[in-house]
Amino acid sequence: MNTKSFFLSSIVGAIVYFFLGWLFYGFLFPEIHGTNTKPCPQMILFGCLFMALLVSFIFTRWANITTFSTGLKAGFVIGFLYTLSMNFFMYSTKEFDANFFALLAIETVILAIVGGVIGYMNGFFSDKK
Repeated sequence: MNTKSFFLSSIVGAIVYFFLGWLFYGFLFPEIHGTNTKPCPQMILFGCLFMALLVSFIFTRWANITTFSTGLKAGFVIGFLYTLSMNFFMYSTKEFDANFFALLAIETVILAIVGGVIGYMNGFFSDKK
């Protein structure tokens, strides 16, 4: 595993994930999580970082993904399965509503884009140039 590529693509992926979340949940779909709670940006950033580390680890260690298009496809699958799993856990303690599908779609798209960026960054920072 290329350690430099792993860490640098994780950092870039976390930043992209954070800003895509801000765009989608802060501006485009703010009603999904409601306005009665104030999010903690530090915890959101940590969540973005650890998800980016997971995706980057999978891409560099096992899948050798080094292009945007391959990362986009793998990120889509990872995003879909992860979000589906987390939604089922979340909705185990609350009433099922239309947000289930909205969250599934939004997070899948975000993680697809993040996967594409991480894949591209893996190729960009790779020592195989």
